[in-house]
Amino acid sequence: MGLSHLEAGQVLMMLIGSLLLYLGIRRGFEPLLLLPIGFGAILVNIPQAELMEEGGVLRFFYDTGILTEVFPILIFIGIGAMTDFQPLLENPKIILLGAAGQFGIFLTLLLALALGFDKLEAVAVAIIGACDGPTAIYVSSKYAPHLLGAVSVAAYSYMSLVPLIQPPIMRLLTTEREKKIVMGIEKRPVSKTTKILFPVVVTIAASLIAPLGTPLIGMVMLGNLMRESGVVERLKNASENEITNIVTLLLGLSIGATMEAAKFLRVETLMVLGLGFIAISLDTVMGVLFGKLMCFLTGGRINPLIGAAGISAFPMSARVVQVEGQRYNKKNYLLMHALSANASGQIGSIVAAGIMLSVLKGMGIV
Repeated sequence: MGLSHLEAGQVLMMLIGSLLLYLGIRRGFEPLLLLPIGFGAILVNIPQAELMEEGGVLRFFYDTGILTEVFPILIFIGIGAMTDFQPLLENPKIILLGAAGQFGIFLTLLLALALGFDKLEAVAVAIIGACDGPTAIYVSSKYAPHLLGAVSVAAYSYMSLVPLIQPPIMRLLTTEREKKIVMGIEKRPVSKTTKILFPVVVTIAASLIAPLGTPLIGMVMLGNLMRESGVVERLKNASENEITNIVTLLLGLSIGATMEAAKFLRVETLMVLGLGFIAISLDTVMGVLFGKLMCFLTGGRINPLIGAAGISAFPMSARVVQVEGQRYNKKNYLLMHALSANASGQIGSIVAAGIMLSVLKGMGIV
């Protein structure tokens, strides 16, 4: 009987899995992933079930989709197919906020190295700050698979908690006057040709800057090209619906399968969760501070709050900015500007990961 082999650590992990189920079902925090992750964590900690042993069903999903990097890559195609970059193309200077929103990643990288993580582990932990689950999964599964469970849970948990994490930082770093700045809509005509060329140009440019990020940026932009071309509607629909839904389910189960008590219940896991929180907070701080700089340089035409959307939590962070803007000025409609920063943050997070990995390759570590 499995009951006679049940250990305290396994019971605790089942409770953690149940907590993830609660957050997904009752609180609505990223249910598409927290539900399969939580259930996978329960399954893998049932004594003598051997689901992660050779030939086990969860082991099959993990080996087939995670170790080969197929699952996160397919998710990226779906993300690209669902992302509209038009707001960014209408106001291209906002892309700077997407770049600024990644500085917290590099600051957390240094902190992780100082705490004793090796270089590959530090990159996997720091990328949590991008608030981009697929990127975090891709990097950790490829270069620090023993941290996959902790990194994935941290990335998706904190992404769902963006409405709680970001507002206090935004309020602390901005003045009353800055919060009330009304930004006009800068509508620039964006041709269909421009929208088709954008994913091609971004893929080439980003890949030349950070070659190891090519699989990530390439798949996102492939999905976006299918969306904007208008000639492969069936492929676009399959990418953002059937393929993404199936892969999300299997990806969540595979992540949950890495949360075995013996591997998950370690001080290292708590450190990963703590550093992930620091990374997201620092990214928000850097985005808002750069927004304040843009506000100053433009003579007060940029509301610094939109800098918080420079992370990759799309579109949650943009909605947070809209809510905060209207909290101080009912005439303030920041959503389109925040969506621009949010979309550039998606690109920025992938480029940041690619840059870090490319540097490690240059050092002979990857």
